[in-house]
Amino acid sequence: MSASDTAASPPASTSWIANQPYLLLCITALCWAGNAIVGRLAAGHIPPVTLSFLRWSAAFLIILPFAWKHLVHDWPAIRQKLGIMIVLSITGIGAFNTLQYWALEYTQALNTLLLQSAAPLVVAIWSLLLLGVRLTLAQTLGVLLSLCGVLVIILHGDLTTLSKIEFNKGDLIFIVALIIFALYSVLPLKRPSIHGLSFVGFTFGCGAACLIPFLIWELTTRPLMQLTTSNLLTLFYVAVFPSTLAYLCFNRGVALIGANRAAPFFHVVPVFGTVMSVAFLGEHPQLFHFVGFALVLTGVFVASRKQAT
Repeated sequence: MSASDTAASPPASTSWIANQPYLLLCITALCWAGNAIVGRLAAGHIPPVTLSFLRWSAAFLIILPFAWKHLVHDWPAIRQKLGIMIVLSITGIGAFNTLQYWALEYTQALNTLLLQSAAPLVVAIWSLLLLGVRLTLAQTLGVLLSLCGVLVIILHGDLTTLSKIEFNKGDLIFIVALIIFALYSVLPLKRPSIHGLSFVGFTFGCGAACLIPFLIWELTTRPLMQLTTSNLLTLFYVAVFPSTLAYLCFNRGVALIGANRAAPFFHVVPVFGTVMSVAFLGEHPQLFHFVGFALVLTGVFVASRKQAT
């Protein structure tokens, strides 16, 4: 979710949890980590476009009763910047999540979780290209360290094979998804000034609608999803937790402590996800996973730390 999305303050009667930003952001990270695990479990059972479309359609229906009055009020502002709102819906809702689920048909959940650690640095590159925000020497060093970490993960720790590399299809797909997600993270700086619920309501619904042509194609080329208990539970999880609950918790956390202090919680996602992939998927982390993860986090630390004045 974009760091610029903020939700209105909750009423005084709301539970104490609404004023616990670090807990809210940990819940967000846990839900997003679980999305990779559930997406991996769904691979081969629910086609990726179907999973993404049903996820966001359900999330839209869940959020609509709360967002409707804000959408009506903010519609003139949305209409004035309809183009950027549609692009945000396509990149952040439709494309990224569909590509993530597609990638999980070919690679480990652990790989996608670790690669996701590079997201803040890809955001920095988009910021330079679109907003003219130049990288400092420390940020440049951080980007290089992070890219080394990504290479270690993709190459399974054997850098000598770089000249004859054969990328895992899922890793490549997820790198594309990551680049799209980073673009989505920068673009909200150009979005209209609207209520947080208006933003998620519009992007959830528009993002799902943009998937309809791809859904029709998938329904004619791949086996249909079976209405099994496990598939229905998967749909329930992805619609409620990494979509509705995580986005609302993230918005509230950002509203309480600001985007800059909330950003490091993106890096909690791979930590939760690594534990969950081992516990629920039986995946076995190897030395190159830890080396790559350490390089990525070191790069993020070097690039994001406050410079001395």
